[in-house]
Amino acid sequence: MAIVRTACREAAVIPDAQATDTTTSKGLKTPDTFIILFFVAVAAWLATWLIPAGRFVSEDGSFDISSFEYVGRESVGMFGTGDDVGFLNFLFEGLISGSRYAPTIALMGLLLIIGGAFGIIMRTGAMEGALSRLISRPSAAGDVLIPILFVTFSLFGAIMGMSEEAVVFVLLLAPGFARAGYDSLSLLICVYVATQIGFATSWMNPFSVLVAQGIAELEPMSGSVFRVAMWTLFTLGGAALAYRYARHVRLNPNQSRTYASDVWMRRAAKVDAEDGETEKEFGLGHALILVILVAGVAWIGWGVYEHQYYFAEIAAQFFAMGIAAAIVARLFRLNGMDLNACGEAFSEGAVQLAPAVLIIGFAKGVVVLLGGDGAGEASVLNTVLYNAALITEGLPSQIAAVTMYLLQAVINIFVVSGSGQAALTMPLMAPLSDLIGVERQIAVLAFQLGDGLMNLVVPSSAALIACLAAVRVSWGMWLQFFWKGLALSLAAGVVTVVIAVSIGYA
Repeated sequence: MAIVRTACREAAVIPDAQATDTTTSKGLKTPDTFIILFFVAVAAWLATWLIPAGRFVSEDGSFDISSFEYVGRESVGMFGTGDDVGFLNFLFEGLISGSRYAPTIALMGLLLIIGGAFGIIMRTGAMEGALSRLISRPSAAGDVLIPILFVTFSLFGAIMGMSEEAVVFVLLLAPGFARAGYDSLSLLICVYVATQIGFATSWMNPFSVLVAQGIAELEPMSGSVFRVAMWTLFTLGGAALAYRYARHVRLNPNQSRTYASDVWMRRAAKVDAEDGETEKEFGLGHALILVILVAGVAWIGWGVYEHQYYFAEIAAQFFAMGIAAAIVARLFRLNGMDLNACGEAFSEGAVQLAPAVLIIGFAKGVVVLLGGDGAGEASVLNTVLYNAALITEGLPSQIAAVTMYLLQAVINIFVVSGSGQAALTMPLMAPLSDLIGVERQIAVLAFQLGDGLMNLVVPSSAALIACLAAVRVSWGMWLQFFWKGLALSLAAGVVTVVIAVSIGYA
C-alpha cells in the first residue's frame, strides 16, 4: 500500500522485525526471554547446592506453613543418567514431563494447533480487508468509528493475543485517521492500547492466560465468566476515553500534541487517495472467514461451559476452525491462497507459537531442577515457598493478592513476553497462593493484569516501540501523554483483584 511505502520512505525509522524484538527506542537491547530463563535455570541449579530441600507433611492431604520440615540437600549434577535429572537435560525433562493429560504437554500441543489455525485466518487478509472497508469512508462513520475500532482491536488482543501485529494495522489505518481529522495518538489508542487492554483482560489469550493456567494446573479457560465481565468493563471504559479524546482532537486539531509531527500522516493520506489505494479487497469469502472466527470462539466457549471440554477437545475445535478457514480460502482464492498456501500458513502460524511451547518446557524444567512441585516431596522449591509464605503470613488475602499483582507489573518491565513471564513467575506464584490462602485463579489473574497493563508504556516492548516508530511518536512523548491512562488502568487492576478475592473467585 502507498501508506506503507510513504511511511518507510519519509522517516526510515520503523524497526525491522528482528530489531524490534530486543531494541528499545534508545537503542538499548533487552535480554532475550530465553537468555533470562536460562540464567534462571542456572540459579535454580546452583540453589540445589546451597539451599536445603524441604517438604510439607500432611496426613489428610492438606498442607500449611506449620507442617514444613527440612530434609537436607538435594543437589543436582551437571549430567543426568537414568531417572536422575542433570542441569544439561533440564529443558528436555521439562518438555517430556507428564502425559497427554498433564497440563504441560497438553498445553504445548494445544498452542501449536491454535497458532496454525490463526495462521490460516490471518493469511486470508479478512481482518485487514474489513478494517480497510470500515475506515474507507470516515466522514460517514464519524466519531462512532472510534469506539467500534477500539472494541474490535481489544477482541483481537483477547482472542489471538495480538501485540506486534498491531504495527501493520497502525500503518493500514493511518490515512483514514488523517482524513477524518484525528491524530496519531488517537490511532495508537484505538489500535495498540486496545490490543493490550484485550491482552491483559482476556479469558483465552494463548500467550498469557492459557500458559499461566497450564503451569498453575488449572483447566484451560476456567474462570472465564469473571474474565469476560472484566474484559467488557475495561474495554468499554477504554473505548469511552478513546472516543472522548479523538472527538476533542477532531474539533480542536491544533491542540493535539502531535499536530506538527503528524504532517506525514496527512501527506500519506493524500498520496494514498491519489493512488486509489484507500480500500483493500473485502468480499463474501472474507466475510465467511470472520463468521468462522466468531462462531468458532462461541463454539469453544459453549464446549468449555456446558461440557467441560479440556485440552484435547479444545484443540480439536481450533483445528476445525483452521480447516473451515482453509476451505473458504481455497474456494474463494483469498489472497491468492491455494491448498499449499493454506498448509504453509498453518505451519507458519504454528511456528509463531513454538517459542511459547519452548518457554513452557523451560518453566517445567526449572521446576524439575528444583525437585518438583509436589508439596509432600522433598524439594528446594518447597523451601523457597515456605520462606516466601512466612513473609506474607498474616496479611489479609486482598493485600497479598494485590502485592502479587504489583510484583508482576514490575517484573514485566524486564520480561515483556507474556508466556516468558508466566514461565518465570507462575511456578512459584501458583503454589505460594495455596499457602497464603489465595486461589490459584487469582494468582493467574494478578499475573495477566500486571503483565498486560504494563505493556502500555514499557520501553522494552517491541510492539509498543514499533507502533510509536510507525507514527513518528517518541517514547518520551507517549509516556508524557499516556501516564494518566496507565495510572487509571493500574488502579482498575487493583480494584479488580480486590473484588476477585472478596467474591472468592476460583
